[in-house]
Amino acid sequence: MLKKLKNIIRKLTPEPVIQGYHLALAEIAAKIYGNPSEKLYVVGITGTKGKTSAANFVWSVLTAAGYKVGQIGTAQIRIGQKEIANTMHMTMPGRFLLQKYLREMVDAGCTHVVMEVTSEGIKLNRHRGIIFDCAIFTNLAPEHLESHGGSFENYKNTKGKLFASLMQHTKRLDDKLIKRVSIANRDDEHSDYFASFPADVKLNYSIEHASDVRAQNIMDSDNGVNFEIENQSYHLEVLGHFNVYNALPAIALGRHLHAPEEKIRQGISDVRIIPGRMEKIEEGQSFTVLVDYAHENLSFNKVLDAARKIAGVNKVIVLTGGQGGGRDRAKRAQMGETAAKKADFVVVTNEDPYDDNPQDIIHEIADAAVAHGKVIGQTLFRNPDRRGGIAKALSLANTGDIVIIAGKGAEQTMMVKGGSIPWNEREIVREELRKFLQK
Repeated sequence: MLKKLKNIIRKLTPEPVIQGYHLALAEIAAKIYGNPSEKLYVVGITGTKGKTSAANFVWSVLTAAGYKVGQIGTAQIRIGQKEIANTMHMTMPGRFLLQKYLREMVDAGCTHVVMEVTSEGIKLNRHRGIIFDCAIFTNLAPEHLESHGGSFENYKNTKGKLFASLMQHTKRLDDKLIKRVSIANRDDEHSDYFASFPADVKLNYSIEHASDVRAQNIMDSDNGVNFEIENQSYHLEVLGHFNVYNALPAIALGRHLHAPEEKIRQGISDVRIIPGRMEKIEEGQSFTVLVDYAHENLSFNKVLDAARKIAGVNKVIVLTGGQGGGRDRAKRAQMGETAAKKADFVVVTNEDPYDDNPQDIIHEIADAAVAHGKVIGQTLFRNPDRRGGIAKALSLANTGDIVIIAGKGAEQTMMVKGGSIPWNEREIVREELRKFLQK
């Protein structure tokens, strides 16, 4: 009842009033906690995909360089080496909690913090009251457009506000004037837009195009990824060609901050697990099980391409679902088509239905998979119980195969009708894997 009342009030209130309210809250929160971002080197990462992975690489490189670093993002909150799981089902916490974490970081002796900055968080002015010193752009594709009036331009422009904020303030740390830096993915077609905002230093990174930090000679394996930058060799412990893109901004920032090259290399290879991102689940099985957050078609494609490359002649088995609550309904059919084309077996299950009928979501995905060649009961299976769907996906695997459990990653809840229920995907996969191995 309260939720419905809040939605009614929200619809009746003019947008400028709502934005003014959120801005006031952000400024009040910053003042209450003593404007902690003034005492930190703040890195903000925005883009459609890759924010969490890029943030983990940045945190690791800065840590290897000798800094005490905080992190705020989808999967976890870090205060130096102390780690707290993000159980809020949102990447950017509310303004007061955000400022509270920043204050705790300052009090704990952190000198740097890396934050994931979402379009929804920017829209709600959660980035205000935070002085950013570095803005990183990963990539851009249509997602969450319903929150931006259905407009991709609105979505892009909202993310651009992080870069627009860079030159609005000056900051001194250790009596040194901080140079504000922007770092953009040169291979993304929207990189010029993000690079157009003023900054003291502008850097870019790439694989395909010439750039300041360009990766070449990339080699994938089931033990990670090797690549080179200007004849310097790097190794990623995490799987997937696409993770090179996520590591490159950390290398660019490390070099900008004059971190020794060996420390940058160490920081990149120290990232062995990115929670819920191509995360290996090991219980002694003879096949590979990966939990990944991929819940839209861009990242889903990349994950399945990586799995196929690693699997070789072996099978790729994928479990997927879709979100309700009016979230990008069109991507359901896209996910079904991609799964059908790139996986040998597909299991469609529940994910985050919100108030929608879970069966309707499952059927939309499954129907698209059938339209592209999958056969129900043979290469396509539907199970509204996600735990049961995970068990089914595992049961289809043999030695050398790869099982992708996609959609939830490191999230700690599932959004259902009336609210949320606890859901720890990685632990549930471990439980079902142990059951499977006991049979």
